[in-house]
Amino acid sequence: MQLVGQRGPLIGMGPLFVQVMKNEGPKSLYLGLTPALTRSLLYGGLRLGLYEPSKYACDRAFGSNNILFKIASGAFSGAISTAVTNPVEVLKVRLQMNSDLRQRGPIAEMRRIVSKEGIGALWKGVGPASVRAAALTASQLATYDESKQILVNWTPLEEGFYLHLTSSTIAGLVSTLITAPIDMVKTRLMLQRESVVGSYKNGFHCAYQVLRTEGPRGLYKGGFAIFARLGPQTTITFILCEKLRKLAGLNAI
Repeated sequence: MQLVGQRGPLIGMGPLFVQVMKNEGPKSLYLGLTPALTRSLLYGGLRLGLYEPSKYACDRAFGSNNILFKIASGAFSGAISTAVTNPVEVLKVRLQMNSDLRQRGPIAEMRRIVSKEGIGALWKGVGPASVRAAALTASQLATYDESKQILVNWTPLEEGFYLHLTSSTIAGLVSTLITAPIDMVKTRLMLQRESVVGSYKNGFHCAYQVLRTEGPRGLYKGGFAIFARLGPQTTITFILCEKLRKLAGLNAI
């Protein structure tokens, strides 16, 4: 969210954490928690729930379940899920960015956005968000799925906690490398109205402007912070998902 030359010098994750704690208090770290949890419930459930049926449909239609069909199934699941839940993501980003909104709450902020910017504003950044979700879900699920098969075939690991832990860690790393630039573009577009910088026309224009003004590293701004969230999230998600599937009598992913 940091803009070069607009809000002071760029700082990293550690100093920013200390600064936020000092200036705004521990509660500010949980700004946008309600829409974040709502989106996780809907988006997380949809993308994981749609993956297996999509993979099954590819298997029935083409008689194959290779890595390309796994990627396609993950991309479809992620894109559909984020298109449905984009308004909640916009609310989360707005509440996190602007401390003046913390007293309003997500419902009041949603009313304000609709009344001042129109209902279409709730789908601001949906293009990059869908691309990001497609890339994230495809890289996460396909990498996890394929990593499990490779590890079972080439190592002593068997179906269980350590296999799930190793595969999900690999999936978290690959997902971060692929989605960090898209995540940055998506966030910039969602915050565009609050930004002091000139408006971006679309995701490609935003990426071009970042490359031109901030360099290639600008696309990976916040990359470590993304991995610090996405890595553990991916691991916890897949370990719990596998446990729940086992309890429900379903086969492992």
